[in-house]
Amino acid sequence: MRKLIKPLALLALLGIGGFLVVASCLYLYLSPKLPSVEELKEIELQIPLRIYSQDLKVIAEFGEKKRSPVSFDEIPQPMIDAFLAAEDDGFFEHGGIAVTGLLRAASELITTGQIRSGGSTITMQVARNFFLSNRQEFTRKFNEILLAFKIEEGLSKQEILSLYTNKIYFGNRAYGIGAAANVYYGKKLDQLTLAQSAMIAGLPKAPSSYNPIANPERALIRRNWILKRMLSLDNITEEQYQIALAEPDQASYHGSISELSAAYIAEMVRQQVVDKFGLKAYTEGYSAITTIDSTMQKQGVDALQAGILAYDQRHGYRGPEVSAVAEQEWLELLSKTATFGALEPVIVSDVADDRLWVLNRSGDIEELNWLDGLKNLRLYKTVNARSAPITSAIDLFSRGDLIRIIRRVDGSPTLAQMPEVQAALVALNPQDGAIRTLVGGFDFRHSRFNRVTQALRQPGSNFKPFIYAAALNSGFTPASIINDAPVVFNDKNLEDMWRPENDGGKFYGPTRLREALYRSRNMVSIRLLRRMGIDRTLEGLQAFGFNTGDMPIDLSLALGSHALTPLKVASAYNILANGGYSVSPYVLDTVIDRDGNIIFQATPKTRCDSCETDTDDSQTSFKAMTADQSETNAETYSAAVNQVDLQLEELLNSLANESIAEEERKSLEVIKRVLQQRPTDETAKPRADRVINKQTAFLIDSMLKDVISRGTGVKAKVLNRTDLAGKTGTTNGPRDAWFSGYSPHLTVTTWVGFDDNSKIGRNEYGGSAALPIWIDFAREALDGKPNIERPQPDGIVMVKVDAKTGNRVAPNQSGIFEFFRTENVPELIGGETLPGGADNSLPDDLF
Repeated sequence: MRKLIKPLALLALLGIGGFLVVASCLYLYLSPKLPSVEELKEIELQIPLRIYSQDLKVIAEFGEKKRSPVSFDEIPQPMIDAFLAAEDDGFFEHGGIAVTGLLRAASELITTGQIRSGGSTITMQVARNFFLSNRQEFTRKFNEILLAFKIEEGLSKQEILSLYTNKIYFGNRAYGIGAAANVYYGKKLDQLTLAQSAMIAGLPKAPSSYNPIANPERALIRRNWILKRMLSLDNITEEQYQIALAEPDQASYHGSISELSAAYIAEMVRQQVVDKFGLKAYTEGYSAITTIDSTMQKQGVDALQAGILAYDQRHGYRGPEVSAVAEQEWLELLSKTATFGALEPVIVSDVADDRLWVLNRSGDIEELNWLDGLKNLRLYKTVNARSAPITSAIDLFSRGDLIRIIRRVDGSPTLAQMPEVQAALVALNPQDGAIRTLVGGFDFRHSRFNRVTQALRQPGSNFKPFIYAAALNSGFTPASIINDAPVVFNDKNLEDMWRPENDGGKFYGPTRLREALYRSRNMVSIRLLRRMGIDRTLEGLQAFGFNTGDMPIDLSLALGSHALTPLKVASAYNILANGGYSVSPYVLDTVIDRDGNIIFQATPKTRCDSCETDTDDSQTSFKAMTADQSETNAETYSAAVNQVDLQLEELLNSLANESIAEEERKSLEVIKRVLQQRPTDETAKPRADRVINKQTAFLIDSMLKDVISRGTGVKAKVLNRTDLAGKTGTTNGPRDAWFSGYSPHLTVTTWVGFDDNSKIGRNEYGGSAALPIWIDFAREALDGKPNIERPQPDGIVMVKVDAKTGNRVAPNQSGIFEFFRTENVPELIGGETLPGGADNSLPDDLF
């Protein structure tokens, strides 16, 4: 042994010396190439694009990496303890590496030939995740060690742990503990239980293997091991350990943060932000604030879905979605079948004559008795026909059928089905065109086609107000007489012989324009267009923003044959709502970067009452300010807005945490106050152009009010408002049902139809299909808002006319009162003319 000691000692010295030489060479070679710790301090984590409503409710987030950065102080102590127990219990004691861990990893490599544990500390993992690759190479491990020493020298332990917990991958596109808490449990960090904190802490080792959604059994083993480690490290008591151990895990995928249903809007805004800023919009932590009112948005979704389901119920039940599902597949099928709107999938577990028993996703059996949608249930035959009411549930349903239910307010189920018809709703601010509500269909997850912006549909009679407005501007009056009589046209642009007719096939003879509009008489509209001439009419329609170059050059234009999107129709009605000003619809208001800088601010042209200085000559249909004025106003507004300095990180942290700390609460209040300090002075905003003169705007508004007070929109009288105006629309077939209406507060267009343009049913009209949706929405959206009566402008007078002929009559003769431009007042026939050419009756004597 003595003979061997000397050679062995020499060999050991040579080995150590060789190792030191190699290590020194590697250090000298690799050290200059290592990144600076300053880079780590300045590194920017990828943060997804987040989209907010006007009142700062989260609509959606977009980005490959879901991340909600948190500071060290925001991490609950149980979460810190769980991570240290799982990854590095000596983190606060070592200087960047754990020698015992490295020796253990080396021993495993020598004895097994495989790397079973990396021996990496949290600091080393920070070095690897931020600067290095995951390739298992010696040089990479050596770089990792060197970087760990540099990081420990340049950063505090708290900063290192914060970087680690914000950077690490947790599976399901979640990066960082903030995102992981939401993705797996739908919670904020401070809402997690001890067991849930341990589950999340176990994910970084192998996000796919220990995923509580994909591999719940392995994940539970990993969680319980971490809990036992926490107990052995005296981080938790025996009682806490036992409670956490017994807690069943309820992890499920929660997707993106969302505080309201506005997926169609989110997609619109996503496209706009990416168009402006490119793909970096997904990673740079941009915050996009929209014009959407979160309360109105919910009201719009509820009204549209209720209207669709009401239509669907009127046309009969089409039967189960899937039949004869094997019992062992029930729960699996339910888990894979999405809930659309409030329509929840269930499977029929048993059937009797007068009731059903159904299995829901939770595995519970619920009962649908005869009054839960079975009584008077009729089967769909065609769009115009249904069967007689069923007499027994056994005749229609079988065990294993997949059907849909919807829950009442008390939670009890009632029978429903997935609708096939679709609808759209959009609401605009008349003053500047801001989109307050937009619902592009029944459910975005079922169909991503946005019918508000993408569906080109014939508006039918919904288009007539613009024809009438052009006529009023061309010298016609509400009392002008047009013969409502049949006519046959030989038009080479149409069929050889075109025989248009009114709904119902009746004709009513000479009719005043006012009555023709509120009763929606087709023949009057066609004859009116013919008398004006198509060229002059198209010129008048340009004031409403229509691209007349695409419109048909024939008389079918009077019946709304040119296809338009609901957004385009609403935008045109907005001009009527605001008294004649052209404002463009917009939804993206502000984009803020991660540092709180406003990098985009919308500067919409806005109706400015205090700027109104022109007398608006009655013969002028278009009056615009000069381009120089417009540019000056836009620059003034933009410069003022860009002075706003917001702290976006504080905004995101505050919005993501319901139990906001006092400091964060103050920060959020500052942000809201700064947002409110953006210029509100009308004169500082770009001024909207007047495109319809005051007199024409007043006359067409008074005529459209009659549509609601006595015409095809009379159902809207239930709202008990006097400032509503609008028009129904139903196309040939019928295939499309419309209602567009407004008050000075809001302009709303609703549409109902099938995507394939098939017929909606002979008893379906704008007043029966679209108007109820409009009413349900307007009832809530206008609640509490005052009635605003439009003032009678200069140049408009009221005189008494004969209801049949439209001729002016003397005060002592029977007649009705009508509004006229002063230059269009009809002469008094067989009577005495009053001074000033007008009667002094009150405006409410109009009818």
